[in-house]
Amino acid sequence: MLKSCKYCMRIHDSKFDCGKKPKRKKPSNDINKFRWSRKWREKRNSIVERDSYLCQVCKENDKYNYNGLEVHHITSLEEDFDRRLDEDNLITLCEEHHEQAECGEISKEYLYKLLEKEYGYEY
Repeated sequence: MLKSCKYCMRIHDSKFDCGKKPKRKKPSNDINKFRWSRKWREKRNSIVERDSYLCQVCKENDKYNYNGLEVHHITSLEEDFDRRLDEDNLITLCEEHHEQAECGEISKEYLYKLLEKEYGYEY
């Protein structure tokens, strides 16, 4: 079947590789596959809903931030892939606090204490 190629703007067989199509930059490993999975999207949405659509660090400081929300794995996927969907390992953060948590500026212990205080999870 002939198709118009959106990469080289020519018409050729749909299975033909014109060489212009960009290659994937990230290797296909379990972590990258998980980040694009339906299970993660559903869990991420349920965690944001559980946290009332608020950054939990901002909320602790009496600020109510609904913007730029992301779900953070307190124990990273690289450290413990088996905890990827554990509710007691996931917390809603704004972009700024997520970046700080990723860099270690916000400690894991602090984030776990927020979850313990809010939901009674024990660590």
